[in-house]
Amino acid sequence: MKVVILAGGLGTRISEYTKTIPKPMIKICGRPIIHRIIDHYIKYGHREFYIALGYKGNVIKKYFEKKKLNKRIKIHLIETGKNTMTGGRIKRLKKFLDSTFLLTYGDGLSNINLKKLVQFHEKNKKLVTLTAVRPPARFGVIKIKGKNVKYFREKNALDAGWINGGFFVMEPKFLNFIKNDKTFLEQEPFKIVTKKNELLAFKHEGFWQCMDTLRDKKILEDKIKDKKF
Repeated sequence: MKVVILAGGLGTRISEYTKTIPKPMIKICGRPIIHRIIDHYIKYGHREFYIALGYKGNVIKKYFEKKKLNKRIKIHLIETGKNTMTGGRIKRLKKFLDSTFLLTYGDGLSNINLKKLVQFHEKNKKLVTLTAVRPPARFGVIKIKGKNVKYFREKNALDAGWINGGFFVMEPKFLNFIKNDKTFLEQEPFKIVTKKNELLAFKHEGFWQCMDTLRDKKILEDKIKDKKF
């Protein structure tokens, strides 16, 4: 299966790095996060990647032009526009996506079992399968009566329910629901397939972490050092 990686966003919430490089090129323990993402897909036998470039895409191009990868690995670097939204970037790749494909963002790591994800998608025969994950717990939970705290405990991931973890399996027909460059994948297209009962959730209870801020970057580095990923 072909793998699409969205790698064109501005990454404004971690501007300490993205003033000079695109977010997917931020290094986690010495290696760009996009390379770590690719390695995870390779681990499950995937060999062909389409990287949707945008903001500072030339930095990603130079990296892979210089990096020597296994000859069996094919990486296609496709310009999809600096101001194109997530849905629009996928739409621009439509001519390459003629069969079931995988999609992820260029800023998150997980130990998700991609083989099981694909099997789940193929078994249920829907247009889109997304990976549902538990968001990292960040705040304590309290209950207040009047001015007094009546209940306090540390929040855990179960309190927050499930969120979109960003590892997808999609059918080419889904692209018909994306209008143009201004379309956010996570808005109208997903709302449409949800109403049509064509969007499934594959629950992943294991490690998952996105990299929106410097704090997230530190968490990822600690997890890798602890061999959690």
